[in-house]
Formats: sequence, C-alpha cells, structure tokens
Amino acid sequence: MPWTRDEMAARAARELRDGYYVNLGIGIPTLVANHIPDDAHVTLQSENGMLGIGPFPFADEVDADLVNAGKQTVSELPHSSYFDSAESFAMIRGGHIDVAILGAMEVAENGDLANWTVPGKMVKGIGGAMDLVAGVRRVIAVMDHCSKNGAPKFVSRCTLPLTGPNIVDMLITDRAVFDRPAPGQPYVLIELAPGETEAEIRSHTWAQFGDYLG
Repeated sequence: MPWTRDEMAARAARELRDGYYVNLGIGIPTLVANHIPDDAHVTLQSENGMLGIGPFPFADEVDADLVNAGKQTVSELPHSSYFDSAESFAMIRGGHIDVAILGAMEVAENGDLANWTVPGKMVKGIGGAMDLVAGVRRVIAVMDHCSKNGAPKFVSRCTLPLTGPNIVDMLITDRAVFDRPAPGQPYVLIELAPGETEAEIRSHTWAQFGDYLG
C-alpha cells in the first residue's frame, strides 16, 4: 500500500539529525515540520525570512503574520528569529543550510531535479528552489512515484525544465526510497512501502537504479 503524504513526510524527517538547519519546500515537505524527531534539535529555515519554525498551529493558535514561503500559517518557537530576504538567501547561498527537502515533478537517474514549472501552465516562478539546490549540502526530493495519468516520475532523463542538475541525494516516493551514495553514482533502492516489491517498482520506473538492499 502506498505511503500517504504524511507518511512520506515522516520518512523524510527520519533523515534529519541533531543540529541540522533545514529548509522545507512547498507541498509535502512542509508536513515534515510535524515529524521532527524528539531527540533532534532541528532548526527550520524559510526563505521569506524566518529561522526556527514550529509545527502547523491549531485553529485557535493561528497568527496571520506568521507564514512560511508557501504562504501557510506556521508557529514560532522561543528561539525563532526574523530577517529580510537578503540575509535569508545569504544563509542559503553561503552553504549554511544542511538539508533542503523539496517537492518534485520529475527526478532523473543522474540526480537532475525538475520541480518548478510545466510549459504552457501559469506558475508564480521558480522562487528560492534554484538557490536551494545550488547552496545546501544535501537535497531530498519527495514526490508521488507516478503522475495522475500513471506515467513514472522517476525517469531516465527529465523532460521538464530543470531546477538543478545532478543535485538530488535521496528520493522518497509514495512507493519507495532511493539513495545515492555519492554524486555521480547510481541510485540504490533502500526501502519499499508496505506491500510493494522490487519488481513492481521497476515496472513503474523509467530510471535505472541498483538492486534493493533491504
């Protein structure tokens, strides 16, 4: 049975370690904030100028002035701090963010990421994604394994405009988890959602990857 969006976010949160500074992209990645390990002091950064983001607030706790880069209301923590976009992107471009967890439209077997536009459709723009993939130390992509029409999204080569080349270190889909030991090396299948098999994953994937290590 495929993982739910919340379960995918929880799986991504397992990759976070004590002391990490982390940026969460729009969509499924924002749910990671609700699954930070209890034994890890993780600081979430948002490119619109907030460091130290708490979980999503309950209805009676919403402060309309506190939003993340996706315009969702968030909560603050005792150590939260605020700054302008220049300082925010200086953190990102300066290599001070350990991990970015981003949504994806396509990921290629060589680590290319496409996550910001579909030609012919209206979009707001690439936002901070291009800076994130170039500046952070590790990129984790989270997406459905297949599109709504059933086409694989883990592909041999991206057909959509790239956000960045050769930058996805780990890919988490609703059906499996793939990891790259190092840039330039092939992905390895390291985890399957309940009920999935390696054969089924290969039949719904256009990318080449190493044998299942489970």
